[in-house]
Amino acid sequence: MDSNTGPDAPLPGRDRALLRRGRMLEGITLGWNAAGIVVLAIAAVRARSAALAGFGLNSLIEIGASVVVLWEVSAAGERQRRALRLIGGAFLILAACLAAQSGVVLATGYHPGPSLLGIIWTAATAAAMFALARLWWADPLAALVIVSYALREAREIFLPGLLAPGGMAKARETP
Repeated sequence: MDSNTGPDAPLPGRDRALLRRGRMLEGITLGWNAAGIVVLAIAAVRARSAALAGFGLNSLIEIGASVVVLWEVSAAGERQRRALRLIGGAFLILAACLAAQSGVVLATGYHPGPSLLGIIWTAATAAAMFALARLWWADPLAALVIVSYALREAREIFLPGLLAPGGMAKARETP
């Protein structure tokens, strides 16, 4: 592969800016979820609430998913399949933990207490989600960014070197 094409090729300026913005958003997500784990762990212990513990474990999985996304976009190749398996495995672990915890709580008849901290955190999370939902264009815009990367990766897989100097001539010569 030419040094100007392939997974290690330098990104065009716009793509580089979009990737930088995506990394920044993942960083914000990581920070929010890290704070959520601390807040929800305290709230879950104080209230002895399986639901708050589950919400906190979900934040832990989201941190893992964000780290996997950052890892995946740092290089191409087989990482996507491995990344999806890591995230899927984390969700299976979450499901098993919550099922076991809920089973114990139901079997013992334990009643969790109220948690003002849990209510505040959940309300703040809901407020953030509703605020983001008002930006109706954010979701389709994110999807279009993903489309551009998907098309670039597909082009490199099916038509390697096409955009390199002399690439069209090389593509026509390839059987």
